Amino acid sequence: MQTIDLSDYTPDADLARAETMPARWYTEPRFLPLEAEKIFYRTWQPVGRLEDVLRPGDFFSCEVLEQPLVVLRNQAGAVKAFYNVCPHRAAVVAHGRGNRKSLQCKYHGWTYDLDGKLMRAPEFEGVKNWQAADVCLKPVQVEAWGPWVFVNLDAAAPPMRHFYGAIHDEIAAAGFNLETMRLIERREYLIDCNWKVYVDNYLEGYHLPIAHPGLFREVDYDQYRVDTYRHYSKQYAPIREVKPGETRDRRYARSGEGEADALYYWIFPNVMLNVYLDNTSINIIIPLSHDKTLTIFEWYFEAPGTGAGWESMQQIIAFSDEIQQEDIELCEWVQRGLKSNAYERGRFSALRENGVHHFQSLVHEYVTRA
Repeated sequence: MQTIDLSDYTPDADLARAETMPARWYTEPRFLPLEAEKIFYRTWQPVGRLEDVLRPGDFFSCEVLEQPLVVLRNQAGAVKAFYNVCPHRAAVVAHGRGNRKSLQCKYHGWTYDLDGKLMRAPEFEGVKNWQAADVCLKPVQVEAWGPWVFVNLDAAAPPMRHFYGAIHDEIAAAGFNLETMRLIERREYLIDCNWKVYVDNYLEGYHLPIAHPGLFREVDYDQYRVDTYRHYSKQYAPIREVKPGETRDRRYARSGEGEADALYYWIFPNVMLNVYLDNTSINIIIPLSHDKTLTIFEWYFEAPGTGAGWESMQQIIAFSDEIQQEDIELCEWVQRGLKSNAYERGRFSALRENGVHHFQSLVHEYVTRA
């Protein structure tokens, strides 16, 4: 990996004095390999859904920033993950998804059981200093959380609860059961911006009054805040009560006490979890290059039913898509501006942008670790 000069940015812990990340941290192509190695390969990454590995033998292939993986359920019923790479000549051993009793490399026929151990290596007799019993697929840490499967390529990384435990407990305490949520729709958006531009945008409500008029009608902006924790932040976005005589169109008509407010979680580096009154969505941010980002939205509902309930879900998804389209335009504007000779770095709103400052500080912390 090429050495990158990181000396031009040291976050100031004092938000009122801090400057934003320099423009080149978003525009220089060499940053993404560094971020892959230092950030994405050392954090818990969602790669699929638990429903895809319900039975022994179920598997699906996936990747984390060009690292090919396979997730499966073994014969004992445990979920396992391995690098999808045959130790012989580096071909993959699993394609797509399905159900199998073993995994086989389609290049030379090497076959592995569902615990990753080599079962058969054709015509390998006579090879010296080699034992089939010593060969296995390289394992990867894997955990299920809610309806999702996460992996961590760092064998020394702490378990998911170290990062997600408080979030899960808070959601459960609010009366939501992630484990029973069903996937209703998935959409993918390709955005011409650096992945950090998109995360920056998510982590502040400062742009709501101008950029999201529909969403602005829904939330009590004066009470909107971002609370930051070690590896995640939570946006408190209370749904505004409907005042007597109010006739404006509202997605959520809150008129009394006891209804849950929307919860917006961001978990470093690239996972957003949005918990609303009647649904949950996950947003996964995947960098494709230094200036292209894939955002994956999945919407989950509990016991969606039919008729009026189904229509309500479609309205929620359409409303979310409207906000996403507004954000895409903003992020692409910003990416173009970051390449301008007129911009180097900016300042933070001490009232509204502490979440962005928190994220950028974590990026700096991770990429500068020895």
